Amino acid sequence: MESNGAGGKPLVRTPEDLRAHFGQLSPLAEKKVLYHLDKFCRDFIALSPFLVLASSDGKGNADASPRGDAPGFVAVLDDKSLLIPDRRGNNRVDTFGNILASPGIGLIFLVPGINETLRINGKAEITQDPALLTPLAVQNVVPIIGLKVHVDECYFHCGKALMRSKLWDPNAQVERHSFPTLGRIIAEQTAAISVEVAEQTMEEGYRTRLY
Repeated sequence: MESNGAGGKPLVRTPEDLRAHFGQLSPLAEKKVLYHLDKFCRDFIALSPFLVLASSDGKGNADASPRGDAPGFVAVLDDKSLLIPDRRGNNRVDTFGNILASPGIGLIFLVPGINETLRINGKAEITQDPALLTPLAVQNVVPIIGLKVHVDECYFHCGKALMRSKLWDPNAQVERHSFPTLGRIIAEQTAAISVEVAEQTMEEGYRTRLY
């Protein structure tokens, strides 16, 4: 049986193997974890127009969902809780279904032009409280449901991943015409609709149903 992996490192099969593989956690990396939202976390969230939300159905089936709007679309309710309004989507409601089964949640906030990200882990609950949701209206449309996130831990993540990917580098941007439209992809993947109708539907949705 193979006993070593790439670089001659022992294979990782247990938590002890994992720590041996990577070495000891640096004191700074350990101490940077906070258990409340401080000034820097609040300011970063206020600048952020985009986040990735990870959830699980409690059976090991995970899901990650993008959420975005104008900077500051996520409301900081207090130093231990956030509110993420739900905007119009495709009604798959994967995240909401997961939260009903298992409240654990992970968030990564991004700010264009800043390579570092903010990670928040905690528990989420569905809210339909008008008092919380009404202030988050956009274009006179009040969200009718949202996720209230109770913060367990939060910390800033270094920018190496975004630096390697050149995510914010204008010279690294892909020309849109070099990849098929979502309408064409869905039409060809499902064979349930023509490309023309699918593209018209997507274009109409983007134009009239953002909120």
